[in-house]
Amino acid sequence: MNYVFLADGFEEVEALATVDVLRRCGIEVQTVSISETLEVAGAHGINVTADCKMEDVDLSLADFLILPGGLPGATNLRDCEALQEVLKQHAAKGGNLAAICAAPMVLGGLGLLEGKEATCYPGFEKYMIGAKPGSLPVVQDGNVITGKGPAFAFAFGLKIAEAIKGKEVARDVAAGMLLQ
Repeated sequence: MNYVFLADGFEEVEALATVDVLRRCGIEVQTVSISETLEVAGAHGINVTADCKMEDVDLSLADFLILPGGLPGATNLRDCEALQEVLKQHAAKGGNLAAICAAPMVLGGLGLLEGKEATCYPGFEKYMIGAKPGSLPVVQDGNVITGKGPAFAFAFGLKIAEAIKGKEVARDVAAGMLLQ
């Protein structure tokens, strides 16, 4: 199972486009609220009902842990101690991580980008502690995928799908979505 974490102020396009692409690829993915309720408010006034709350899911069996950006969504993710622990444990066992826009700062702050090429929303590079800033819109370095921002949400989702199901599946879904 793959999980997209939602915090109040999340970037709706980045979260929902990623979930949509993964599901089109036949990949199991759930949205996870880091708050006490399933209802999560997006950065642009779009409220979303998450599939589950963080406390109700066994994240130890996760494949990808995915962080959408947006403000204050990314800072709310960064400040969630339970999520910090989950991310560190997942990374320690070689688990896959993905973050887009401002959210790579969460990984950087935990030391999870050390020595890796990564990208983020322009101006947030200083928060990707230990990373080598990449110039591409979506960057994969080992078990970490990062993306620049909302305009690249589909490409970000497709890169995650490619890592899980392979290039052919990602390419076919992209073609079906008229992204090529």
